[in-house]
Amino acid sequence: MTQKFDVVVIGAGPGGYVAAIKAAQLGLSTACIEKYVDGEGKLALGGTCLNVGCIPSKALLDSSWKYKEAKESFNVHGISTGEVKMDVAAMVGRKAGIVKNLTGGVATLFKANGVTSIQGHGKLLAGKKVEVTKPDGSTEIIEAENVILASGSRPIDIPPAPVDQKVIVDSTGALEFQTVPKRLGVIGAGVIGLELGSVWSRLGAQVTVLEALDTFLMAADTAVAKEGLKTLTKQGLDIKLGARVTGSKVNGDEVEVTYTDANGEQKITFDRLIVAVGRRPVTTDLLAADSGVTIDERGFVFVDDYCATSVPGVYAIGDVVRGMMLAHKASEEGIMVVERIKGHKAQMNYDLIPSVIYTHPEMAWVGKTEQALKAEGVEVNVGTFPFAASGRAMAANDTGGFVKVIADAKTDRVLGVHVIGPSAAELVQQGAIAMEFGSSAEDLGMMVFSHPTLSEALHEAALAVNGGAIHVANRKKR
Repeated sequence: MTQKFDVVVIGAGPGGYVAAIKAAQLGLSTACIEKYVDGEGKLALGGTCLNVGCIPSKALLDSSWKYKEAKESFNVHGISTGEVKMDVAAMVGRKAGIVKNLTGGVATLFKANGVTSIQGHGKLLAGKKVEVTKPDGSTEIIEAENVILASGSRPIDIPPAPVDQKVIVDSTGALEFQTVPKRLGVIGAGVIGLELGSVWSRLGAQVTVLEALDTFLMAADTAVAKEGLKTLTKQGLDIKLGARVTGSKVNGDEVEVTYTDANGEQKITFDRLIVAVGRRPVTTDLLAADSGVTIDERGFVFVDDYCATSVPGVYAIGDVVRGMMLAHKASEEGIMVVERIKGHKAQMNYDLIPSVIYTHPEMAWVGKTEQALKAEGVEVNVGTFPFAASGRAMAANDTGGFVKVIADAKTDRVLGVHVIGPSAAELVQQGAIAMEFGSSAEDLGMMVFSHPTLSEALHEAALAVNGGAIHVANRKKR
């Protein structure tokens, strides 16, 4: 007899597993299909984010930063350590332990909420039927009232640098180095390239980042991007902008990369090369020809504002649809879809999705950038506050960067919060909460912030919008 569910989710990443748990909580019979297995051949839930993305990269970022601090900055605090050594294998092993713990956690949550976990490859057929191909090659058909496509994304391959996961690796391979490469090349100065480049640079690699665009971090506010470039360069990352990779040649344990820049053709040799030029949706073999779901030329599933596809009862969320490829965006889309399946009027605020780059200092932002607002002809007032003036940042010996608050000049409504510095991601989240409630800069300025905290930097930046900052000289009104 064919199994039938109210909701079938294809993919158990941050979009899929969250949607499945929520659906079960709302009393809908739910199944979630996932094919990914870990190194031991066991089903591993959590998608890219948990297994080979957000979580493992943060584990390596934190370990490598602690090593760098111990090596270079502990003496400021009066701590002498003798020679500081890094055991790369132990660092990578710790990361694997965290991943295992969290993927097992998702399986436990499925059990606790009554989600049926199905191992295999899911494919949408006509009439909301889903074909599951099991690991042994057998197939079964499941019927669903509603289907949620959450198949995620994978790294983009580029012909000039084909990945072999030995010398030329993608983001997944870069999490598994067992030794520190002496000369490391990174193609792409986006979030993934900068984070992974930072990890290995802190541990002693000589890192060169090749970025085809002439502008550093196009999506970020210009002031944040400028400060970010300056800081990362000072930390030892050699970021070459306007450098377009045209070819690569692997010779034994090293790779010669050819690129063009303003001065013509250049060659550079690395021991390892990371390709981090972005990600593309996974829609291979996801849809039968007669499923009725439409896909655009880049492989994204076409959906409306509520993530509904062209077939009633079929939805798609996360990296497989338009918008930013972020885990938190996928999760919230999953919640919205399930709420709507249940008949609730849920919607998502796409204007307030925070972005974070977990380098050190962190760079994070929410809302609009100053350059975007100016291009739209919106008059703004801007307040900034440097961490160099924060007592708490001084105490932590982490005073680089600033908080920037942008408000509408006419209404004082906060339109963007941009931070580079310690705990940037957490401070931006405070900005996002305020903006969600339509806060003005004055509202933020009138709130009581505890002292001494890093959060005070947001408070002062909000005060500075209207020339009322206390702990930094205010800009004279022109």
